[in-house]
Amino acid sequence: MSGYRPTDEAGAGLLFLREEQIRLAQTMMFLAGRDMAEAVSPILEEHGIGRAHYRVLQVLAFSPRIPVSRLQDILGVTKQSLGRTLGEMQERGYLESESCLRDRRQKLLRLSKAGQTVEAELFAAAKHRLMGAYREAGGAAVEGFRRVMWGMLSESSRALVADEGTARKKGRHGA
Repeated sequence: MSGYRPTDEAGAGLLFLREEQIRLAQTMMFLAGRDMAEAVSPILEEHGIGRAHYRVLQVLAFSPRIPVSRLQDILGVTKQSLGRTLGEMQERGYLESESCLRDRRQKLLRLSKAGQTVEAELFAAAKHRLMGAYREAGGAAVEGFRRVMWGMLSESSRALVADEGTARKKGRHGA
């Protein structure tokens, strides 16, 4: 398999995607995910939390006041697994909950001030890494990257991104 070279002409050969190009993309996505995880690992260790906690922090940062069942759907985890993680986060004071006005049995979750602080530290590490990559790639590449990522999202993930974008424009989310 030939490797990626930043000097390759953008879009060269994309009309006829070959298996080696797709394998390279898959490998690069895997490595980028691993490297992003490594970028936040020291912060997770400092706070004594793991990747499951990080994923909850991420989701609640972009989608506060969501029901536990919706959080479970987004994360794709079992109720038992999520319950353990949420319990640990509650003990650390990272979460707040309130009853839903429409259904009092439903709990809506959001990050507490302490949870927001930890999430902000984690986001800063990820942001630093992304900004460096974006600067290196340039504006056109960043837009192309967004389009590729959008193309990879399932319909439910696209709806989540669109819903959150609309909510931010309406000012529902503070932070």
